[in-house]
Amino acid sequence: MLPVEAIEEKPIAEETVAGRRGELPWKPLRRIACFFGVIVLLSFVMHAMVTSGLRHIKTSAFGAENQIMEGKVNAQIVIAGSSRALAHYDPRTIQMATGRTAFNLGRNGAQTDMQVAFLKAYLSHNRKPDIVLFNLDAFTFVTSREIFDPVEYMPYLYDHNLYDALRKINPGIWKSRYIPLYGYVVEDMNFSWVLGLKGFWGWSPREDYFLGFNPRSTRWTDEFERLKTNNPNGVRFEIEPAGIEIVEDLIHVCHERGIQLIFVYSPEYIEMQSLTKNRQEVFEHFHELSDRFNVPMWDYSNWKYAGNRDYFQNSQHLNATGAAVFSNYIGDRLKTYLAAESRVAGESRRLVPTTCFRGQGSTAASDLFFPTCP
Repeated sequence: MLPVEAIEEKPIAEETVAGRRGELPWKPLRRIACFFGVIVLLSFVMHAMVTSGLRHIKTSAFGAENQIMEGKVNAQIVIAGSSRALAHYDPRTIQMATGRTAFNLGRNGAQTDMQVAFLKAYLSHNRKPDIVLFNLDAFTFVTSREIFDPVEYMPYLYDHNLYDALRKINPGIWKSRYIPLYGYVVEDMNFSWVLGLKGFWGWSPREDYFLGFNPRSTRWTDEFERLKTNNPNGVRFEIEPAGIEIVEDLIHVCHERGIQLIFVYSPEYIEMQSLTKNRQEVFEHFHELSDRFNVPMWDYSNWKYAGNRDYFQNSQHLNATGAAVFSNYIGDRLKTYLAAESRVAGESRRLVPTTCFRGQGSTAASDLFFPTCP
């Protein structure tokens, strides 16, 4: 027979063991939840570090973008467009010629929709310029099929101009905005997140952007010969209604803000012009928009060095030597243009009366020459 104490303790012991058995399945789940919680927390921390680092880079492409998004540019003359704009216009030369501040907003691999979106972002964060030089391309009316190097926009997805334009091209861009590290892991083919981590600790890459201008030191390559071989019947660029609407939107944006817009077709290699089969049709649309909205158009298709390969990197892009020469042309032309505009403005002011008519009342004749005083 068991002692009374043993009989009394047995149910208590069994109850304790049963309680422990009931708790056991929850411990692994809590550990798993804690593990994933730590992973999520680290993801948010890492995402914040990379984004902050990219936003603090002072040089090169991200350095130029950071100046723009922080509202530190405020230039009087702005150049916008594709990589052709980026590589063709040296704002330093333009500043020296005109005496006005200048900055280059050109975008590598960007179609007109992203070019205009980036200009809108610039206008949201900086004072409006006096002049926008918008560089035209044979592919100006072709809209984006994909986002070229999307990580360039990752630190700035808070800007609605950029985010809305990117979302039209890639509806899944929301993942890069709201899921930590998604844009840097899935979309980042150039490992720019490494730059972000370095930038977080104060590092910046070698400077190769000068007031937004990115000169190309590469000399002529065989890229054009391959293009001709692969397209024996020439090439055609689509003229999309949506592309025309985007250019019209650009014109309206500048008009509403009182900005003088100037279309410029910067030099391209002469043989490329004959290779583009619908080039005349594209230019007809350029001229129609120019005439309809009274936008000046400066066409450098017949630039004196258009057939000289020493000035080109490839059929579409000038090298640094060509860009230096072309920027001198643009600077001098802008200087002349601004002087002419100044003379016209001065003549207009002289026609405006400096006194107003004070009398018993106004008449048609008095109102014509002397406006009624308020």
